[in-house]
Amino acid sequence: MSERPRDEKEEKEEKDQGGWDEKWRRDPVDAAMWAILLIWAGVVLLAGNLDLFVDTGFPTWSIGFIGAGLIVLLAAAFRLVVPAYRRPLTSNLVFGVILIGIGLGEVVGWVVIGPLVLIALGLGILASGLLRRR
Repeated sequence: MSERPRDEKEEKEEKDQGGWDEKWRRDPVDAAMWAILLIWAGVVLLAGNLDLFVDTGFPTWSIGFIGAGLIVLLAAAFRLVVPAYRRPLTSNLVFGVILIGIGLGEVVGWVVIGPLVLIALGLGILASGLLRRR
């Protein structure tokens, strides 16, 4: 008996049936980023509950958002440096800049941070469009 030829749709469905476990194995950078974000959030909340941020002048949630934004941007930088994990970075750049902007908004002031976040997002999108491989 001969098998009938499979089309691309059937092959894609077969690949997609791996579920969440398969997705995390294929993209360990995202899995690590989300795990580190959760650990960071727990550490910041614990430190805030123990009043360790009283002398910093930063509210606890600001430190959490700034750190989370830096973690997301570090994951994006890792993707740029390691060719095996390279993929489009626009969403990570936008997400990281927004998180940092939220964290700095209370400390610096929304009047300054709001426009700077918009400028950074625009530059990031422009750079990703110009640097995209053809």
